[in-house]
Amino acid sequence: MTTRVWDYLPEYEKEKDDILEAVEKVFASGQLILGESVRAFEREFADFHGMAHCTGVDNGTNALKLGLEALGVGPGDEVITVANTAAPTVVAIVGTGATPVFVDVREEDFLMDTAQVEAAITPRTKALLPVHLYGQCVDMAPLRALARSHGLKILEDCAQSHAATHHGRPAGTMGDAAAFSFYPTKVLGAYGDGGAVVTDDDATDRALRRLRYYGMEQTYYVVHSPGHNSRLDEVQAEILRRKLTRLPGYAEARRSVARHYEEQLADLAGPGGLRLPTTNPGNTHVYYVYVVRHPRRDEIIEALKAYGIALNISYPWPVHTMTGFGFLGYRRGSLPVTEKLADEIFSLPMYPSLTESRQDEVAAALRTVLASL
Repeated sequence: MTTRVWDYLPEYEKEKDDILEAVEKVFASGQLILGESVRAFEREFADFHGMAHCTGVDNGTNALKLGLEALGVGPGDEVITVANTAAPTVVAIVGTGATPVFVDVREEDFLMDTAQVEAAITPRTKALLPVHLYGQCVDMAPLRALARSHGLKILEDCAQSHAATHHGRPAGTMGDAAAFSFYPTKVLGAYGDGGAVVTDDDATDRALRRLRYYGMEQTYYVVHSPGHNSRLDEVQAEILRRKLTRLPGYAEARRSVARHYEEQLADLAGPGGLRLPTTNPGNTHVYYVYVVRHPRRDEIIEALKAYGIALNISYPWPVHTMTGFGFLGYRRGSLPVTEKLADEIFSLPMYPSLTESRQDEVAAALRTVLASL
Protein backbone atom coordinates (compact mmCIF):
# COMPACT_ATOMS: atom_id res chain seq x y z
CA MET A 1 0.00 0.00 0.00
CA THR A 2 1.28 3.45 -0.93
CA THR A 3 1.53 6.00 1.86
CA ARG A 4 0.44 9.28 0.33
CA VAL A 5 1.74 12.63 1.48
CA TRP A 6 -1.89 13.75 1.94
CA ASP A 7 -5.17 11.83 1.91
CA TYR A 8 -8.66 13.16 2.64
CA LEU A 9 -10.54 9.88 2.26
CA PRO A 10 -10.21 8.64 5.87
CA GLU A 11 -11.49 12.01 7.09
CA TYR A 12 -14.33 11.92 4.57
CA GLU A 13 -15.44 8.50 5.75
CA LYS A 14 -15.63 9.83 9.29
CA GLU A 15 -17.44 13.06 8.35
CA LYS A 16 -19.41 11.88 5.32
CA ASP A 17 -22.88 12.28 6.80
CA ASP A 18 -22.19 15.88 7.82
CA ILE A 19 -20.63 16.76 4.46
CA LEU A 20 -23.50 15.31 2.45
CA GLU A 21 -26.02 16.98 4.73
CA ALA A 22 -24.30 20.30 4.02
CA VAL A 23 -24.63 19.74 0.27
CA GLU A 24 -28.30 18.80 0.59
CA LYS A 25 -29.01 21.86 2.74
CA VAL A 26 -27.65 24.19 0.08
CA PHE A 27 -29.32 22.43 -2.84
CA ALA A 28 -32.67 22.59 -1.05
CA SER A 29 -32.26 26.22 0.03
CA GLY A 30 -33.32 27.82 -3.23
CA GLN A 31 -30.25 30.10 -3.27
CA LEU A 32 -26.98 28.87 -4.74
CA ILE A 33 -24.91 32.10 -4.96
CA LEU A 34 -24.03 34.40 -2.02
CA GLY A 35 -26.75 33.02 0.19
CA GLU A 36 -27.07 32.31 3.89
CA SER A 37 -24.29 29.72 3.98
CA VAL A 38 -21.71 32.21 2.73
CA ARG A 39 -23.00 34.93 5.08
CA ALA A 40 -22.97 32.56 8.05
CA PHE A 41 -19.49 31.25 7.29
CA GLU A 42 -18.17 34.80 6.95
CA ARG A 43 -19.56 35.70 10.38
CA GLU A 44 -18.24 32.54 11.99
CA PHE A 45 -14.77 32.72 10.41
CA ALA A 46 -14.43 36.37 11.44
CA ASP A 47 -15.53 35.48 14.98
CA PHE A 48 -13.05 32.58 15.12
CA HIS A 49 -10.27 35.12 14.55
CA GLY A 50 -11.77 37.88 16.67
CA MET A 51 -11.98 40.09 13.58
CA ALA A 52 -14.77 42.40 12.49
CA HIS A 53 -15.10 41.21 8.89
CA CYS A 54 -14.60 38.25 6.59
CA THR A 55 -15.21 38.24 2.83
CA GLY A 56 -15.46 34.83 1.18
CA VAL A 57 -13.91 34.49 -2.28
CA ASP A 58 -13.43 31.73 -4.82
CA ASN A 59 -9.85 30.71 -4.04
CA GLY A 60 -6.75 31.62 -2.08
CA THR A 61 -5.00 33.29 -5.00
CA ASN A 62 -7.84 35.76 -5.43
CA ALA A 63 -7.97 36.25 -1.66
CA LEU A 64 -4.43 37.57 -1.94
CA LYS A 65 -5.07 39.59 -5.10
CA LEU A 66 -8.29 41.19 -3.89
CA GLY A 67 -6.77 41.73 -0.46
CA LEU A 68 -3.91 43.68 -2.01
CA GLU A 69 -6.25 45.68 -4.25
CA ALA A 70 -8.51 46.50 -1.32
CA LEU A 71 -5.45 47.85 0.52
CA GLY A 72 -4.70 50.15 -2.41
CA VAL A 73 -1.94 48.17 -4.13
CA GLY A 74 -1.79 48.65 -7.88
CA PRO A 75 0.40 49.39 -10.91
CA GLY A 76 3.71 51.01 -10.06
CA ASP A 77 3.73 49.77 -6.47
CA GLU A 78 6.10 47.25 -4.90
CA VAL A 79 5.21 44.49 -2.46
CA ILE A 80 7.91 42.84 -0.35
CA THR A 81 7.59 39.09 0.13
CA VAL A 82 9.56 35.83 -0.13
CA ALA A 83 10.37 33.49 -3.02
CA ASN A 84 10.08 30.13 -1.22
CA THR A 85 6.30 30.36 -1.24
CA ALA A 86 3.81 28.80 -3.64
CA ALA A 87 3.70 30.65 -6.95
CA PRO A 88 0.14 31.98 -6.32
CA THR A 89 1.50 34.42 -3.71
CA VAL A 90 3.54 36.11 -6.40
CA VAL A 91 0.95 35.60 -9.14
CA ALA A 92 -1.44 37.63 -6.99
CA ILE A 93 1.02 40.50 -6.61
CA VAL A 94 1.75 40.60 -10.34
CA GLY A 95 -1.99 40.42 -11.01
CA THR A 96 -2.52 43.77 -9.30
CA GLY A 97 0.05 45.38 -11.57
CA ALA A 98 2.51 45.71 -8.69
CA THR A 99 6.07 44.36 -8.61
CA PRO A 100 7.12 41.67 -6.13
CA VAL A 101 10.36 42.38 -4.28
CA PHE A 102 11.97 39.37 -2.60
CA VAL A 103 13.93 39.09 0.61
CA ASP A 104 15.64 35.92 1.77
CA VAL A 105 14.41 33.58 4.47
CA ARG A 106 15.89 32.23 7.68
CA GLU A 107 17.54 28.83 7.42
CA GLU A 108 16.27 27.60 10.77
CA ASP A 109 12.54 28.06 10.15
CA PHE A 110 12.10 28.80 6.39
CA LEU A 111 10.31 32.07 7.23
CA MET A 112 10.88 35.63 6.01
CA ASP A 113 14.12 37.12 7.33
CA THR A 114 12.56 40.27 8.72
CA ALA A 115 16.02 41.79 9.29
CA GLN A 116 16.36 42.17 5.51
CA VAL A 117 13.06 43.94 4.91
CA GLU A 118 13.97 47.54 5.70
CA ALA A 119 16.80 47.53 3.15
CA ALA A 120 14.32 46.39 0.49
CA ILE A 121 11.92 49.31 1.08
CA THR A 122 11.89 51.97 -1.63
CA PRO A 123 9.64 54.97 -2.31
CA ARG A 124 7.48 52.61 -4.41
CA THR A 125 6.92 50.09 -1.62
CA LYS A 126 3.23 49.90 -0.74
CA ALA A 127 2.84 46.67 1.25
CA LEU A 128 4.54 43.83 3.06
CA LEU A 129 3.31 40.30 2.40
CA PRO A 130 4.66 37.87 5.02
CA VAL A 131 3.93 34.19 4.34
CA HIS A 132 3.17 32.09 7.41
CA LEU A 133 4.76 29.09 5.75
CA TYR A 134 4.23 25.41 6.58
CA GLY A 135 2.07 26.13 9.61
CA GLN A 136 3.79 28.72 11.78
CA CYS A 137 3.89 32.50 11.85
CA VAL A 138 6.53 34.97 10.77
CA ASP A 139 7.87 37.22 13.54
CA MET A 140 5.40 40.05 13.08
CA ALA A 141 6.67 42.65 15.57
CA PRO A 142 9.45 44.03 13.34
CA LEU A 143 7.16 44.06 10.31
CA ARG A 144 4.48 45.95 12.18
CA ALA A 145 7.08 48.48 13.33
CA LEU A 146 8.36 48.95 9.77
CA ALA A 147 4.83 49.33 8.46
CA ARG A 148 4.11 52.07 10.99
CA SER A 149 7.34 53.97 10.35
CA HIS A 150 7.12 53.78 6.53
CA GLY A 151 3.36 54.04 6.09
CA LEU A 152 3.00 50.55 4.60
CA LYS A 153 0.16 48.05 4.57
CA ILE A 154 0.50 44.42 5.71
CA LEU A 155 -1.36 41.55 4.10
CA GLU A 156 -0.71 38.21 5.81
CA ASP A 157 -0.62 35.10 3.63
CA CYS A 158 -2.33 32.55 5.89
CA ALA A 159 -2.94 29.82 3.31
CA GLN A 160 -0.90 27.37 5.39
CA SER A 161 -1.53 28.60 8.91
CA HIS A 162 -5.20 28.18 9.87
CA ALA A 163 -5.37 28.07 13.70
CA ALA A 164 -1.67 28.84 14.16
CA THR A 165 -0.88 31.48 16.79
CA HIS A 166 1.94 33.95 17.43
CA HIS A 167 2.33 35.09 21.04
CA GLY A 168 -1.31 34.22 21.58
CA ARG A 169 -2.64 35.98 18.49
CA PRO A 170 -4.15 33.93 15.68
CA ALA A 171 -2.49 34.01 12.27
CA GLY A 172 -4.35 36.58 10.23
CA THR A 173 -4.94 39.11 13.00
CA MET A 174 -1.62 40.99 12.96
CA GLY A 175 -1.81 42.99 9.73
CA ASP A 176 -4.25 45.24 7.90
CA ALA A 177 -5.84 42.18 6.31
CA ALA A 178 -5.14 38.48 5.86
CA ALA A 179 -5.77 36.07 3.01
CA PHE A 180 -6.74 32.42 3.51
CA SER A 181 -7.02 29.49 1.13
CA PHE A 182 -9.41 26.60 1.64
CA TYR A 183 -7.86 24.36 -1.01
CA PRO A 184 -8.60 20.76 0.01
CA THR A 185 -5.12 20.06 1.42
CA LYS A 186 -5.25 22.98 3.86
CA VAL A 187 -5.64 22.68 7.61
CA LEU A 188 -9.18 23.96 7.00
CA GLY A 189 -9.89 22.55 3.57
CA ALA A 190 -13.00 22.61 1.41
CA TYR A 191 -14.11 19.96 -1.06
CA GLY A 192 -12.97 22.18 -3.91
CA ASP A 193 -11.56 25.69 -4.11
CA GLY A 194 -12.32 28.54 -1.72
CA GLY A 195 -10.72 31.50 0.01
CA ALA A 196 -11.39 34.42 2.33
CA VAL A 197 -9.98 37.73 3.50
CA VAL A 198 -10.35 38.94 7.08
CA THR A 199 -9.90 42.51 8.28
CA ASP A 200 -10.93 44.85 11.07
CA ASP A 201 -11.19 47.81 8.71
CA ASP A 202 -14.69 48.70 7.45
CA ALA A 203 -13.48 50.42 4.27
CA THR A 204 -11.25 47.49 3.35
CA ASP A 205 -14.14 45.09 3.79
CA ARG A 206 -16.44 47.23 1.62
CA ALA A 207 -13.79 47.31 -1.08
CA LEU A 208 -13.38 43.53 -0.90
CA ARG A 209 -17.11 42.97 -1.32
CA ARG A 210 -17.17 45.22 -4.38
CA LEU A 211 -14.09 43.61 -5.87
CA ARG A 212 -15.39 40.05 -5.57
CA TYR A 213 -18.67 41.05 -7.28
CA TYR A 214 -17.57 42.83 -10.48
CA GLY A 215 -17.12 46.14 -8.62
CA MET A 216 -20.82 46.35 -7.81
CA GLU A 217 -22.44 47.50 -4.59
CA GLN A 218 -25.88 46.87 -6.02
CA THR A 219 -27.06 44.63 -8.81
CA TYR A 220 -25.83 45.60 -12.30
CA TYR A 221 -24.12 48.86 -11.19
CA VAL A 222 -20.33 49.11 -11.03
CA VAL A 223 -19.48 51.88 -8.57
CA HIS A 224 -15.80 52.88 -8.56
CA SER A 225 -13.94 50.54 -10.90
CA PRO A 226 -14.41 47.09 -12.44
CA GLY A 227 -13.86 44.18 -10.09
CA HIS A 228 -13.87 40.41 -10.49
CA ASN A 229 -16.18 37.43 -10.33
CA SER A 230 -14.65 35.88 -7.20
CA ARG A 231 -17.47 34.65 -5.00
CA LEU A 232 -17.19 31.84 -2.47
CA ASP A 233 -19.51 29.00 -3.46
CA GLU A 234 -22.50 28.28 -1.22
CA VAL A 235 -21.79 24.53 -1.07
CA GLN A 236 -18.16 25.06 -0.05
CA ALA A 237 -19.20 27.69 2.50
CA GLU A 238 -21.66 25.31 4.17
CA ILE A 239 -19.06 22.55 4.27
CA LEU A 240 -16.50 24.98 5.70
CA ARG A 241 -18.97 26.11 8.39
CA ARG A 242 -19.15 22.57 9.69
CA LYS A 243 -15.45 21.91 9.38
CA LEU A 244 -14.64 25.19 11.14
CA THR A 245 -16.09 23.74 14.36
CA ARG A 246 -13.56 20.93 14.03
CA LEU A 247 -10.57 23.12 13.13
CA PRO A 248 -8.98 23.09 16.62
CA GLY A 249 -9.17 19.31 16.56
CA TYR A 250 -7.58 19.13 13.10
CA ALA A 251 -4.73 21.34 14.30
CA GLU A 252 -4.14 19.29 17.45
CA ALA A 253 -4.19 16.06 15.43
CA ARG A 254 -1.49 17.48 13.16
CA ARG A 255 0.60 18.43 16.18
CA SER A 256 0.19 14.88 17.47
CA VAL A 257 1.45 13.49 14.16
CA ALA A 258 4.42 15.90 14.36
CA ARG A 259 5.24 14.80 17.90
CA HIS A 260 5.24 11.15 16.87
CA TYR A 261 7.57 11.86 13.95
CA GLU A 262 9.93 13.64 16.30
CA GLU A 263 9.90 10.68 18.69
CA GLN A 264 10.66 8.29 15.84
CA LEU A 265 13.26 10.40 14.04
CA ALA A 266 15.03 12.48 16.70
CA ASP A 267 18.03 10.14 16.88
CA LEU A 268 18.58 10.50 13.12
CA ALA A 269 18.70 14.28 13.24
CA GLY A 270 21.89 16.27 13.31
CA PRO A 271 24.15 18.71 11.46
CA GLY A 272 24.89 17.53 7.94
CA GLY A 273 22.14 14.95 8.16
CA LEU A 274 18.39 14.92 8.64
CA ARG A 275 16.99 18.20 9.96
CA LEU A 276 13.56 18.18 11.62
CA PRO A 277 11.21 21.20 11.76
CA THR A 278 11.39 23.56 14.71
CA THR A 279 8.78 25.74 16.38
CA ASN A 280 9.80 29.28 17.24
CA PRO A 281 9.26 30.61 20.78
CA GLY A 282 5.80 32.14 21.06
CA ASN A 283 4.44 30.19 18.09
CA THR A 284 1.83 27.45 17.98
CA HIS A 285 2.60 25.32 14.92
CA VAL A 286 -0.18 23.58 12.96
CA TYR A 287 2.07 21.58 10.60
CA TYR A 288 0.28 22.12 7.33
CA VAL A 289 3.19 20.10 6.02
CA TYR A 290 5.96 18.34 7.94
CA VAL A 291 9.09 19.60 6.23
CA VAL A 292 12.47 17.97 6.87
CA ARG A 293 15.87 18.60 5.27
CA HIS A 294 18.76 16.52 4.04
CA PRO A 295 21.60 17.43 1.63
CA ARG A 296 20.95 14.18 -0.30
CA ARG A 297 17.23 14.77 -0.58
CA ASP A 298 16.77 13.55 -4.14
CA GLU A 299 18.43 10.19 -3.45
CA ILE A 300 16.24 9.71 -0.39
CA ILE A 301 13.01 10.43 -2.25
CA GLU A 302 13.96 8.04 -5.04
CA ALA A 303 14.91 5.26 -2.62
CA LEU A 304 11.68 5.61 -0.62
CA LYS A 305 9.60 4.89 -3.72
CA ALA A 306 10.57 1.22 -3.35
CA TYR A 307 8.78 1.25 0.02
CA GLY A 308 5.57 2.68 -1.43
CA ILE A 309 6.09 6.05 0.26
CA ALA A 310 5.23 9.15 -1.76
CA LEU A 311 6.81 12.39 -0.62
CA ASN A 312 6.41 16.00 -1.67
CA ILE A 313 8.67 19.03 -2.04
CA SER A 314 7.16 22.37 -1.05
CA TYR A 315 8.69 23.92 -3.13
CA PRO A 316 11.44 22.64 -5.45
CA TRP A 317 11.74 25.86 -7.48
CA PRO A 318 11.90 29.22 -5.70
CA VAL A 319 9.68 31.68 -7.52
CA HIS A 320 12.54 33.99 -8.49
CA THR A 321 14.21 31.13 -10.43
CA MET A 322 11.14 30.27 -12.53
CA THR A 323 11.35 31.28 -16.18
CA GLY A 324 7.82 32.66 -15.98
CA PHE A 325 9.08 35.30 -13.54
CA GLY A 326 12.30 36.03 -15.40
CA PHE A 327 11.03 39.52 -16.17
CA LEU A 328 11.62 40.41 -12.51
CA GLY A 329 15.37 40.29 -13.14
CA TYR A 330 16.49 38.00 -10.33
CA ARG A 331 19.36 35.60 -10.89
CA ARG A 332 20.33 32.37 -9.19
CA GLY A 333 22.43 33.25 -6.17
CA SER A 334 20.43 36.36 -5.29
CA LEU A 335 18.59 34.56 -2.46
CA PRO A 336 21.15 32.04 -1.23
CA VAL A 337 19.28 30.61 1.76
CA THR A 338 16.07 30.22 -0.21
CA GLU A 339 17.95 28.41 -2.97
CA LYS A 340 19.84 26.13 -0.57
CA LEU A 341 16.65 25.09 1.18
CA ALA A 342 14.92 24.33 -2.12
CA ASP A 343 17.60 21.73 -2.82
CA GLU A 344 17.24 20.01 0.57
CA ILE A 345 13.64 20.14 1.82
CA PHE A 346 10.99 17.44 1.50
CA SER A 347 7.70 16.74 3.23
CA LEU A 348 6.74 13.55 5.04
CA PRO A 349 3.11 12.40 4.95
CA MET A 350 0.99 14.71 7.13
CA TYR A 351 -2.77 14.81 7.68
CA PRO A 352 -4.95 14.49 10.80
CA SER A 353 -6.06 10.92 10.16
CA LEU A 354 -2.55 9.58 9.50
CA THR A 355 -2.13 6.65 11.89
CA GLU A 356 0.89 6.05 14.09
CA SER A 357 1.42 2.68 12.42
CA ARG A 358 1.71 4.34 9.02
CA GLN A 359 4.07 6.92 10.49
CA ASP A 360 6.17 4.12 11.94
CA GLU A 361 6.43 2.56 8.48
CA VAL A 362 7.59 5.89 7.04
CA ALA A 363 10.13 6.34 9.84
CA ALA A 364 11.45 2.80 9.49
CA ALA A 365 11.86 3.13 5.74
CA LEU A 366 13.55 6.50 6.12
CA ARG A 367 15.90 5.03 8.73
CA THR A 368 16.85 2.19 6.34
CA VAL A 369 17.43 4.55 3.43
CA LEU A 370 19.56 6.95 5.46
CA ALA A 371 21.71 4.07 6.70
CA SER A 372 22.38 3.06 3.11
CA LEU A 373 23.60 6.48 1.93
